[in-house]
Amino acid sequence: MTKHLILYILLLFIPAAIVSDLIHSDHYVTFVFACVALIPLSKMIGDSTEHLGSHYGATAGSLLNVTFGNAPELIIATSAMNAGLFTLVKASITGSILGNILLILGLSLIAGGFRHKEQRFNKENTGMQTSMLFIAIIGLTIPTILAATTLNLSTEANSNGQKIQVLSELVAFILLAVYVCGIIFTFVTHKHLFTQDNETIEAEIQNGKTKGIVNKDKQLFIWSKRRCFMILSFTIIGVVVMSEILVGTVSIAAKEFGFGELFIGAIIVGIIGNAAEHSSALILAAKNKLDLSIGIASGSGTQVALFVAPTLVIIGMIIHQPFTLVFTTFELIALLLAVIILNWIAHDGKSNWFEGVMLTCVFIIIAIGFYFVG
Repeated sequence: MTKHLILYILLLFIPAAIVSDLIHSDHYVTFVFACVALIPLSKMIGDSTEHLGSHYGATAGSLLNVTFGNAPELIIATSAMNAGLFTLVKASITGSILGNILLILGLSLIAGGFRHKEQRFNKENTGMQTSMLFIAIIGLTIPTILAATTLNLSTEANSNGQKIQVLSELVAFILLAVYVCGIIFTFVTHKHLFTQDNETIEAEIQNGKTKGIVNKDKQLFIWSKRRCFMILSFTIIGVVVMSEILVGTVSIAAKEFGFGELFIGAIIVGIIGNAAEHSSALILAAKNKLDLSIGIASGSGTQVALFVAPTLVIIGMIIHQPFTLVFTTFELIALLLAVIILNWIAHDGKSNWFEGVMLTCVFIIIAIGFYFVG
């Protein structure tokens, strides 16, 4: 009840953001309203997608999640690309990945570790997510290195710029292919490696043993398909409107707050698109459902790296706003270090609260770095 009340209160920021934009209020006020409004909209998209998945099964549900689960990030990024804010878009991609695999996973391990001395999770799933993240980083590193060295954009800009664009497009299609293969591996050919926890939960639900999860899962069947699609449609429209307002105010708001475009993109925009589902990861970890919690955190990071980033390259081709996979050196190093520490913590299939503290502190250090970088 409390969660729903908070959701309803946050929905009030949607008309507040619209009114603030129409009356040309202070840009930083409008920016804050739009950011907060995106949180309940993202939550409602996630809920409707989850409910639809209950009607169509695990595999179809995964595809629905790919299609709509990342809608907020894609819509915000597309609006920013239309406005020529490519630095903001790339920073939001970086921030979303870092926020998921460091901040949210770290807070989840802390939440679970305070109630359970040691928690165990599926090493196969986490290991695969980490491997896919490494592949994504390689895909981002190659265009970045070539743009800075062999195909230095400061000379022969037109020719080399086209080469980097073609390279980014080829890498984007490869990363998408890896992501599709990952879905097939997880839900078709090797699903037995990843379904143990879900089967346990279903058994507990049938026996009436799981309280919080039972209520959540039973509610999945309350929403009809029609209701799901209606809510999904209205919330996507809402995200489009809020994204346009946010993008229209972000540059001036950044100057008024004293933040650089990289910091706004990575730390603020990069996190708000997933803010609602992040609370679910913490709650599940506290209930000792660490596999599901890690699935939300690391899985979301993997989706952004292997689905959102390459999809934006393709969207850029469609809307005639060329978008490359050339990131800053700081962003790439931050991503690489984040995946390394995630792999180190997850290799033994066990966790405790101190590991969560380490992940969270790494995110804070990187966030401070983004503030000083710009």
